[in-house]
Order: sequence, then C-alpha cells, then structure tokens
Amino acid sequence: MKKVIRNIALFYYNGFKHMPLWGKKMWLIIIIKLLIMFLLLKLFFFPNFLNSNFDSDEEKGNHVLKELTK
Repeated sequence: MKKVIRNIALFYYNGFKHMPLWGKKMWLIIIIKLLIMFLLLKLFFFPNFLNSNFDSDEEKGNHVLKELTK
C-alpha cells in the first residue's frame, strides 16, 4: 500500500514538474478561482445561520431535525 501511494505521488510530481509554462499558469488561475469561490463567497453569501439564531446545541439540533423532516 505504501508503494502504491508513493508511485501515485511521484506520478503527479513528475507531471507537474515537466508541465509547460502555460499549463502551470492555468493551474494557478484555477487555484485562485477555487479560493475565491470557496472562501470569499462562503463568507459573504453563506453566513452561519445556526450560530447566529440559536444558543444551545439542543436548539440547533431541534431546528435541523424539524427542517429535515418537513
């Protein structure tokens, strides 16, 4: 199992190492876009509803259970 994981890691390492410059730039753009989508959008458009509206874990659990069984 350890050898399989090592071979997979080397496969990806060598692939990125020998990638042309335009490919590396594309991966940089993809990573930046993912960071924007998952970090910034989550902060501004998906606030933590349960922590802001309920005080205890029991109240949070009851609300989730009620919403799931609606």
